[in-house]
Amino acid sequence: MSKSNDLIKAIKDKGKSLEAEMSFFDHLEVLRWHIIRSVIAIAVFAILSFTFYDFVFNDVIMGPKNLDFWTYRMMCKVGDLLSLDGFCVEKIPFNIINTELAGQFMLQINSCLLMALALGFPYLLFEVWLFIKPALTDIERKSAQGFVIYASILFILGALFGYYIVVPLSVNFLANVSLSEEITNQITIDSYLSTIATLTLGCGVVFLLPILIFILSKIGLMTPEFMRASRRYATVIILIIAAIITPTADVITLLTVSAPMFLLYELSIMVSANVKKKKLQAEKEFYKK
Repeated sequence: MSKSNDLIKAIKDKGKSLEAEMSFFDHLEVLRWHIIRSVIAIAVFAILSFTFYDFVFNDVIMGPKNLDFWTYRMMCKVGDLLSLDGFCVEKIPFNIINTELAGQFMLQINSCLLMALALGFPYLLFEVWLFIKPALTDIERKSAQGFVIYASILFILGALFGYYIVVPLSVNFLANVSLSEEITNQITIDSYLSTIATLTLGCGVVFLLPILIFILSKIGLMTPEFMRASRRYATVIILIIAAIITPTADVITLLTVSAPMFLLYELSIMVSANVKKKKLQAEKEFYKK
């Protein structure tokens, strides 16, 4: 009788193990299709960028190097309006060169992929949401409603801020740094593209801070009290991040980049406080029952 019970228990344990294994492989299969769709979306945006590459290269990539760029024109208007000498950008003294045989070909490939990543970021967020959504409870789904929209808006705002504010300020500052007239700025196309992409996408990611704080607050790892008490440390960290994002020693550029990050931090405190308030309300309603 004991052997029979042991056999039945072994069969049940084996069944549970097979069920767990099937569930694991089912999740892998679902993840595989999310990845495939994401790769297809990136490929579509890359092909679209390749089709309109003249616009991508001349107007988007090379835009911050041209004096008729929107930011430079606005700086000149502000300089004239406020009578600020030297505020108008009059020259960007550097030449872009290619030092590799396949350099221009790889430039086209890399720039199209970067454009595809930037344009396809909202869709990538949508695929992430579809993957994690089945694992959430109804309450968690309701509280996370609009995640893709809010995250996409913040990323787009950050990328635009990086491209139209941080990039031109950095390019103008770095291009006009001159230690000697003997030195001529000959910048490789890889260095230029890397700087543009890092500043633009980096700002886009940094602007996702409220989303990150929302998630950490939901799982109980972040509280508004802790964030308020850590303002002085956050100030130092924000300045360090701003210094990393902007490869310049220009204080104006550093403050320009850090200012919206301070605002995002304060917004994140409000988000965390709102999450805590809803948690407390839910607990009160639960204990009333």
